[in-house]
Amino acid sequence: MTEEVIKGKRTISEQPVERLLRPFQEFAELEASGGILLLVCTVVALVWANSPWADTYFNLWRTPLAVGFGELVLSKPLLLWINDGLMAVFFFVVGLEIKREVLVGELNSVRKAALPIAAALGGALVPAGIYMTFNAGTAGSSGWGIPMATDIAFALGVLALLGRRVPFALKVFLTALAIVDDVVAVLVIAFFYTAEISWISLAIGAGFLLFLVAANWAGVRHPLVYALLGIGLWLAFLKSGVHATVAGVLLAMTIPARARINTEEFLAQGRALLDEFERAGESGESILTNADRRAVLHTLEIACERVAAPIERLEHALHPWVTFAIMPVFALANAGVALGGDVSAAVTSSISLGIIVGLVVGKQVGITAFSWLVVRSGFAVLPGDVTWRHIYGASWLAGIGFTMSLFIASLAFGDSPLLDFAKIGILTASLSAGAVGWLILRRTRSSRL
Repeated sequence: MTEEVIKGKRTISEQPVERLLRPFQEFAELEASGGILLLVCTVVALVWANSPWADTYFNLWRTPLAVGFGELVLSKPLLLWINDGLMAVFFFVVGLEIKREVLVGELNSVRKAALPIAAALGGALVPAGIYMTFNAGTAGSSGWGIPMATDIAFALGVLALLGRRVPFALKVFLTALAIVDDVVAVLVIAFFYTAEISWISLAIGAGFLLFLVAANWAGVRHPLVYALLGIGLWLAFLKSGVHATVAGVLLAMTIPARARINTEEFLAQGRALLDEFERAGESGESILTNADRRAVLHTLEIACERVAAPIERLEHALHPWVTFAIMPVFALANAGVALGGDVSAAVTSSISLGIIVGLVVGKQVGITAFSWLVVRSGFAVLPGDVTWRHIYGASWLAGIGFTMSLFIASLAFGDSPLLDFAKIGILTASLSAGAVGWLILRRTRSSRL
């Protein structure tokens, strides 16, 4: 017997396999689930890296992996495949989010974008300045970009745990802030964390980018075309010296944002097809035995694809993979740090202190101060039901650097022992900022102060 599940006003029959998978589906639908999974992978990485099997942890990520055929073979350690390959997909989704927000979201007008842009700039410049006061002229100076980053998955995960205690407008503000923060991070990576440039490879990459722009202009909508050209773009950037993840953002900018048919055409076509579907068979008849109904369904599926813009379909399809696969794998591969030495000395190193003070103090000061200035000057207003205490609490959550900070740290220090100091600083700061931000917002009322 199947179980009847009530959803709204409809009753649907649930199969045994659906009943078995339902707890996992409910977890995946939680806004905090991505952050929870990241936290679990971080703990696993730290425990594994400090266990009797620590060698297996570090050796795993050094394992060489070759892809290709004949003389065209690309060989890299597994860690670099994750950081250069999987993270390119992560940045591709980030690019899709940026494009969507600029076109139809919170960044599509100067008035709406002023507050998150000012907040993000303050949350990037002040932490970078604080870091440099600790590390200017030292071997750690190249890590100045580490405390500029915000991990949107963790930050929104903490915000989601508060439920209705915080207004929805605060989530929108923090999301827009994090997207602008990602733009800043991409620019920093492209211009300041780039090795020696191969102009020939960069020119080849520019050629692939032109083909992608031309495909968009010509009305090409099939994702395979963009996937193949995107792989070429990624390979060119990989060989150019500019970090390959930048290719992910550039590819996202070329994905079409226009649908083939508008909503009026879809409604008219959909109604006509549903009427035809009803006339083509009897109630309760199996679709498998009715060729006419199968044909109508196929046409309706095509209409559904045409009314949805490719940018929306791709973002919707890739977001679960990024949230539940790519980011957790990245955390597992990058968060492990051996704590066998003098931990107190590592925490108090100039690199760790620069990151901790930058993320914990710099973020809250920069975001709150720059937000106050842009509102005070009249260029922006606080969103409805959002108070200055909400902004201050969100500025603490923005101090959760984690994924982006670990990524920039790997670019800044590579295999250097300084990377461990940076990881300790990132983990310490992210835990502290998340805990304090949660406490502040938990005790904040929704009414404007």
